[in-house]
Amino acid sequence: MEKILIVDDSALQAAQLKAILEDEYDITVAQKAEDGLRLASEGDFSLILMDVVMPGMDGFTLLKKMQEDIIMKSVPVILITSLSDVTSEERGLVLGAVDYITKPFHPLIVRARVNTHVKLYRYRRQVEQQSMTDQLTGIANRRRYEEYSIIRWKEAIRLHVPFSICMFDIDRFKVYNDTFGHPAGDKVIAAVAQTAASCLQRSTDFLARYGGEEFVVITMGDPSGKIFEHFKRIRQAIEDLHIPHAPSVSQWVTVSMGGITVLPPVEHSYGFYLQYADTQLYDAKRHGRNRVVWADEKLKQMLEKER
Repeated sequence: MEKILIVDDSALQAAQLKAILEDEYDITVAQKAEDGLRLASEGDFSLILMDVVMPGMDGFTLLKKMQEDIIMKSVPVILITSLSDVTSEERGLVLGAVDYITKPFHPLIVRARVNTHVKLYRYRRQVEQQSMTDQLTGIANRRRYEEYSIIRWKEAIRLHVPFSICMFDIDRFKVYNDTFGHPAGDKVIAAVAQTAASCLQRSTDFLARYGGEEFVVITMGDPSGKIFEHFKRIRQAIEDLHIPHAPSVSQWVTVSMGGITVLPPVEHSYGFYLQYADTQLYDAKRHGRNRVVWADEKLKQMLEKER
């Protein structure tokens, strides 16, 4: 069932809107703009119905704040107000509202407009999902990663939980392509992606194809020691696929992994730690490939020993 957020300081009006829509939608009500902002940032809503005239922060200000956030800006907002002048309507639409309903509202009109915008939102999300999926591997692509990583980084800061970034790629992949051809190389990339994905089953785990034969993983909640051991198992699972590599390189296709675990809030930005994870990947290759090199919360390096 699609979720709708109603932000209205009038308990009576919020109850009326809820009664009109609750047979078809999961309704959440906030009577303060600040509560609406918090709920909108935390929930997965398909539509927001917002009163314009509210004490303290009005609907226009709330809408502007929502449009500044990467999560909330994509959620359609319908403004509900007694302000019927063209200037107010124009202001709401310019700020990003998708529609305007004036009071007193008619239940059939409310239901029809809500249904229309929920359907449009659902369709748009489906199109976006397709555009953010890597067609070769079926996992997230670089575009999806760049959006999602910032969302999760902000969430880790808010919850103050460990945040880990892992970069990994296929060892000597160019040699593999030169030996067996690009179609075979594509199959290897897909097999590596699916094996890694099968090892990442929590809702907060995220895997994306970063580019070529390189991948990035984001996880939350576990300390560095546990995450280090987890990625060692993933590396081993990929080696255990026993995909033959070029004889001049190694027996099997393998990957090198580098990563870091931090505990937000931290001094540097997400980009700094992504680069740090990439440095650990470089060290994994420098130490012989087919291994995991990790930096803990104090930037102390953990190196998987040669087997």
